[in-house]
Amino acid sequence: MDNWKVIVGKGMAPGLLASLASTAVLALFSKKEAGSPFAGANAISHWLWGDRAFEQDRPTLKYTLVGYGIHHASSHFWGSIFEQLAGRVLGKKSPAATVAASAAATAVACVVDYKLTPKRFQPGFEQRVSRSSLAWVYVAFGVGLAAGAWLNHRHDDGAGLS
Repeated sequence: MDNWKVIVGKGMAPGLLASLASTAVLALFSKKEAGSPFAGANAISHWLWGDRAFEQDRPTLKYTLVGYGIHHASSHFWGSIFEQLAGRVLGKKSPAATVAASAAATAVACVVDYKLTPKRFQPGFEQRVSRSSLAWVYVAFGVGLAAGAWLNHRHDDGAGLS
C-alpha cells in the first residue's frame, strides 16, 4: 500500500473530474427539477447547516460553497480509494477495464452513500432531484473517475503509478 501522500496525489485527477462532472449534471437537473442550478449543491451543506440547506436556491458562500466543498472532498476521497484499489487494472490502459472499474467504484460509493452512511452525512442532493436524476449524477461521477484514471495512467508502462 502506498503512503498517504501518494494515495492523495493519485486521487486528485479522478476526484476532481468526478466532482466537476457530477456537479455539472447535478446543476442541470437541479435547475430543471428544483428551479435553481444551485439547489443540489446547497443541499449537500446539510452536513453543517441541517435541513435548512434543503430549502436554499440562491448561490451563497454558506450553502453553495460549503456544499460544493463537501462534495469535492468526498469525490477526492473516492478518487483516492479508486486509484489505490484499482491502480493495477487502470495501469493496463484498457478502456473496458477502466470503465468497469470506475462503474464498480461508483456503485460502491452510491451504496455507501445511501445504505451505510447516517442520514446526516448522506449527500443530500437527493432531496432536490429525482431518483432518475440522481442516477445520472452518479453516472457522471463514474465518467469523471474514468477520465481522471486515464489522465493518471496515459503514460504508464503497465505497472501503474509509482
